[in-house]
Amino acid sequence: MLIDTHCHLTDERLLPEVSEVIASAARAGVERLVTVGYDRESSLAGAALADEHAGVWCALGVHPHDASSWTEETGAEFARIAAENAKVVAIGEIGLDYHYDLSPREVQREVFARQLALADECGLPAALHVREAYGDCLAVLKENSSLLGHGVLLHCWSGSPESVREFSAFDAYFAFGGSLTFKGAHKGAESLALVPRDRLLLETDAPYLTPVPFRGRVNRPEYVAYVADKVAEVLGISREEVEEITTENAKRLFKRMK
Repeated sequence: MLIDTHCHLTDERLLPEVSEVIASAARAGVERLVTVGYDRESSLAGAALADEHAGVWCALGVHPHDASSWTEETGAEFARIAAENAKVVAIGEIGLDYHYDLSPREVQREVFARQLALADECGLPAALHVREAYGDCLAVLKENSSLLGHGVLLHCWSGSPESVREFSAFDAYFAFGGSLTFKGAHKGAESLALVPRDRLLLETDAPYLTPVPFRGRVNRPEYVAYVADKVAEVLGISREEVEEITTENAKRLFKRMK
């Protein structure tokens, strides 16, 4: 069994045929999916999908792009949903993104810290999005280290081998996706080799970052199988071992996932 730990089933490219997308993933051996929110609306929609589909779980969060939309009312609503819905397995995706700066950096940092506090309040891991902001992310994590007791996940990991060492100080999990299959993804392979086996996860980030050999198409959760194949190749282990390791790790991190 494979688990896609990060996808966006509420995206307009997947939602119209979401039942078929989920069924197709299951046929490919991807039996569990975590659909991840990036704002209030997508988070609520993800929670509804998780209620409707046995193989779907969800994460609630406000992406750094949308940090300016954060309100305390949103945080309270997320906390209520997480308390009532056992299929909420994480707070995410949250973090910092300095590539586009769609929200001011100081606002991103403040909202990131508030959502780390929310994750701690809910007893859930935090699923992080970090782009061109590794130093500041590490600083926020250090300042809020007391809030990280339920786990930290680095989604769509593309950082350097040295960054793997730095984030491992927080006992972080690292999820690899389609970018690992791209031509010239040497840094990703070097980082993968350094990730502790018990902290390794798989994802698609569907509909984004479609892996080889489907580049140019809309990404789908079923394609996480191609990421698993690449991980097996890089680590020199069997595909079956990759499945076993990453499934066990996902269940450990997402404690509500049965």
